[in-house]
Amino acid sequence: MKAAITELSETRRRLDVEILAPDVDATIDRLAAQYSRRAKVSGFRPGKVPVRIVRQHFKDDILRDVAHELVPRAVDDALREQALTPIETPDVREVSVDDGQPLTFHALFEVMPSIEALDYTALTLRRTPVTLDADGTDRAMEEVRRRASRLEPAADQGVEVGHTVTLDLTRRGVSDPGGGSSTLPEDRHEDVSIELGAAANPPGFDTELIGLQVGESKAFELSYPADHEQTELAGTKVAYEVVVKAIHRRLLPELDDDFARSVGEFGTLEALRTRIASDLQRQAETEADRGVRQDLMTQLAARVTVEVPEGLVSREIGRRLEQIANRLAQQRVDPQTAKIDWDALRDEQRAPSLEMVRGSMVLDEVTRRESLTVGDEDIERELTRYAEQLGRTPAAVRAQLEKEDGIARLSEGLRREKAMDFLLSHATIVTA
Repeated sequence: MKAAITELSETRRRLDVEILAPDVDATIDRLAAQYSRRAKVSGFRPGKVPVRIVRQHFKDDILRDVAHELVPRAVDDALREQALTPIETPDVREVSVDDGQPLTFHALFEVMPSIEALDYTALTLRRTPVTLDADGTDRAMEEVRRRASRLEPAADQGVEVGHTVTLDLTRRGVSDPGGGSSTLPEDRHEDVSIELGAAANPPGFDTELIGLQVGESKAFELSYPADHEQTELAGTKVAYEVVVKAIHRRLLPELDDDFARSVGEFGTLEALRTRIASDLQRQAETEADRGVRQDLMTQLAARVTVEVPEGLVSREIGRRLEQIANRLAQQRVDPQTAKIDWDALRDEQRAPSLEMVRGSMVLDEVTRRESLTVGDEDIERELTRYAEQLGRTPAAVRAQLEKEDGIARLSEGLRREKAMDFLLSHATIVTA
């Protein structure tokens, strides 16, 4: 076999391969013999078809199998000989194979660039000051109070702001932003509970319900703004038909010591308030720490001057788009039918993905230079943490990750975390 590597750029390589004719012919002969044992050709008994006839009848199939057998092996041998590790599976092109001829092809692939000039010893990072006000604690207290509230029937009065209304609802599209017919299908739901005043309610929906009594129905249309968070509704006009089946008012408990004891192991209301304030403080500290880490990644990315492999950027973009699709699915929005310009969204994700890849490249370089490693105990600790979050056993989580080849990704993530911790411990962090 003859193989040659051509450097197309810092990250892109071209592999040209020629497998000598004797090796190709030997493989053709072997595969043709295998075909002859199972080939069915008119005029011959099964297993008795001469190899010469088999090669005539099944030439294209045999040559295709020859390429499938020899090409991957040749690529692996050439990469191993050159000590090259491609980021993605090489893209094999222009395979040429025939009797008595060498098999030739070329493959394109990317490799990680070498990062030589890199200084990560003088980092100054910004941390946002953590300040909490009483209003935040008050709002959190009210949310706890609301969760501890109960509903009582209010069938003797019309719907008011703050009421929770149970209704049957039919929804259908009327028009889209271009003035044409909407693609939103008719959608019917029974026993839907809606609390008037909730932020998630469609714009103008609450107003249409005000004053309705149990048993009354109403038909109306709503126009959704172009930036509405539910993308399949954004910019559309939608027709609703509702039938009120029940009205409830929310009864909030008194904010006193009895309330505090009812929601947890708190002897007094002040103890509950202290815990809430402490939780908010911890959340704010966590968010400030997250900001420091983001600042670190931004600065690391800015220090990468070498070419970034496009395969890594595409992979990160794909990961982000998958997260967006999953969030839409959790909101019961079909990503395939949602009015989303996925090409434009992919373009929007390119800059942050490029920054993430650059930062990760530096972290990987730091782990190499500082000899940061991940041991079995680190992996077991992380598996245990995952298991606790998922309510599963560590063994079950490990089995699932091993099936998905996820242990290597977990180990990679832990190494990068160690690199980040190393850099944070040596950086100057300014609160401002």
